[in-house]
Amino acid sequence: MTEATDTEVAEPEPDDDAPVEAAVAIDVLEYLVKALVADPDAVDIELDARGRRPVLNVHVGEGDMGRVIGKRGRVAQSIRTVVRAAAVRDGIDVEVEFVD
Repeated sequence: MTEATDTEVAEPEPDDDAPVEAAVAIDVLEYLVKALVADPDAVDIELDARGRRPVLNVHVGEGDMGRVIGKRGRVAQSIRTVVRAAAVRDGIDVEVEFVD
């Protein structure tokens, strides 16, 4: 019979020069935005990792920004909340910006 031992696995230290991996957050953001807009092919999401916290910039087609922002910004705030929760799976904290 073998004895089970608890061992801790050391997490790798974050490297400032390493690219930021936000695959889950980007996929969730893309899915949500494309479901809302009239022209899903015009949706473009770019990752800006230059600051302390990565920023996901969302560009949509002409006339679709209002659909993404929603009344009083409620839809945009909901999208931000869901994407931040999805970014936990990536092990990072992100911000979402909607760019004209």
